[in-house]
Amino acid sequence: MRLLKLVPDNTNIHFLKWQWPTTIVSTALMIASWVLIAVHGLNLGVDFVGGQMIRVTFTHSAAAPVAALRGEVGSLGYGAPVIQTYGAANAISIRMKLPEGSEKNAGLADAMAKRITATIQQHHADARVDGVDAVSGKVSKELGWTAFKALGFAAIAISIYIWYRFEWQFGVGALLSLVHDVTLVLGLFAVTQMEFDLTIVAAILTVIGYSLNDTIVVYDRIRENLKRYRRMPMPELLDLSVNETLARTVMTSMTMIITLLALLLLGPQVIFGFAAALILGIFVCTYSSIYMAAPLLIWFKVSATSFVPTETAVERQDRLARERS
Repeated sequence: MRLLKLVPDNTNIHFLKWQWPTTIVSTALMIASWVLIAVHGLNLGVDFVGGQMIRVTFTHSAAAPVAALRGEVGSLGYGAPVIQTYGAANAISIRMKLPEGSEKNAGLADAMAKRITATIQQHHADARVDGVDAVSGKVSKELGWTAFKALGFAAIAISIYIWYRFEWQFGVGALLSLVHDVTLVLGLFAVTQMEFDLTIVAAILTVIGYSLNDTIVVYDRIRENLKRYRRMPMPELLDLSVNETLARTVMTSMTMIITLLALLLLGPQVIFGFAAALILGIFVCTYSSIYMAAPLLIWFKVSATSFVPTETAVERQDRLARERS
């Protein structure tokens, strides 16, 4: 029985032929992502902004009655609610500020949540409460800062390892590819306004690990080929290296995306954003390891002789003396 091969052994795709169009597209998407983040911001969850969030699904409605809910919840005297849909048109999250004194008396927040959910179920028979979360403002700031440090330190630490393991050109190339991947994932959450909470931070950390792992595989093959084919032009060598790792890249990415699609379509609503972030992240990681990480080495003037130790004058004299003798 023959094994299934998604990529034939003799594959020879000229990836570097498209380096400029793909670079322009990647740059445009990164700029668009940062503009969207600056203009619309991220729909931060209770984990980061503090307060109380109630998730409700209207099981017999195609869309949630957002306008009616704003009036019903707002009339309770707890302030203006922030109501947003997530995942589906009939699923919403209601975010409220915690009532005064709730830091000392947790019962106030519980009472507010019970009153809000009772009011919603009184006016809407098909309302299903999926969850109630409460986080104090102090804790949310600590969570936000910790998440930021986790993302930053993970990216920097692994990039330093690549720098040490290979050369500085490889470390910078991996870091730039990583910035590209994380930026596009953040852009997804800016344009869709899906809730951005700690589970999404976990997804981004996973994307960071996958991006660097995929880049390291390609870079390792490039380094081997630099030693093996000293006279091969750099674009051809990069194409050869990417083609040699393509079967592994495609197989790994496809198996993960198939699994994540099952979670996205069949899994619970609470992990919808997590699965969406990973699917996009794996796709852009695979793309960037081919169309960003490899071409960057050309722009950094890497060649077959870049890492060959240069011979000093003393070493040259010693070598010539040995040859004469």
